[in-house]
Amino acid sequence: MDRLFVNGTVNAAQSGPGSGKAPPLFLFHSLLSDRASFDAIVPELSRSHRVIIPELPGFGGSKAVSGGLADVADRMAEAVSEAGAKDTIVLGNGYGGFVALQMAIRHPDIASKLVLADCGAAFSEAGREAFRTMAAVSKAKGLAAITDVAMRRLFAPEFQAAHPDLMAGRREAFLKTDPEVLQAACAQLAELDLRPELSKVKMPVLVLVGEHDEATPPPMSHELAALLPNARLKILSGCAHVPQLQEPQAFLDAIADFLTDAHATA
Repeated sequence: MDRLFVNGTVNAAQSGPGSGKAPPLFLFHSLLSDRASFDAIVPELSRSHRVIIPELPGFGGSKAVSGGLADVADRMAEAVSEAGAKDTIVLGNGYGGFVALQMAIRHPDIASKLVLADCGAAFSEAGREAFRTMAAVSKAKGLAAITDVAMRRLFAPEFQAAHPDLMAGRREAFLKTDPEVLQAACAQLAELDLRPELSKVKMPVLVLVGEHDEATPPPMSHELAALLPNARLKILSGCAHVPQLQEPQAFLDAIADFLTDAHATA
């Protein structure tokens, strides 16, 4: 896998055929994870796509932005535009899904298709309060104080117990997050409501959600799919917030036709 800086600000890795040989597929990671959460699906996706896995602004080697989610989306739009292809597809998981959705609202021609996995357009009041609490506790006591909560939002307890090595890696990755970036993102998500702008997203969208997702519960995806002009919804049985890591083959099966059919609509 090759490393590259997109637009000089976004650190990314690239896998698969070179430029011009396959359509670009960008993978945007979640807030409580990192781009390694896509490792299990990249080899298969790289057979048919030029897969580009960036670190979102403020994560890893990517420069932070000074504004809110709209500014994050604009930075990523610059990165996606640099791929220089009309058939670009963007897949976002969790926070990455919110970034991708905001990007599509603000830049309607940025991609040919979207896959939005475990996100939505707005949180319930309970969901908003959960973000405020995570931000406050991490600011007062550090990321270690919210690591158990973060992992529970990503994975069901049964999955955690059955995969101790994987969970050790996920905890280690989470603790490398910049606390200020995490806190700012939590604050932004706690106030976010993209529902009035969803009509601007004309491209086909595949909305996915794990049936056991506690971070962005299935009703959020149902609402998102219903409000988007050209979307379909798939529920991933037995999965939580990071289905591509929990059940990679089921995730690949769920997106396969949508990604590869040049004439696919939602």
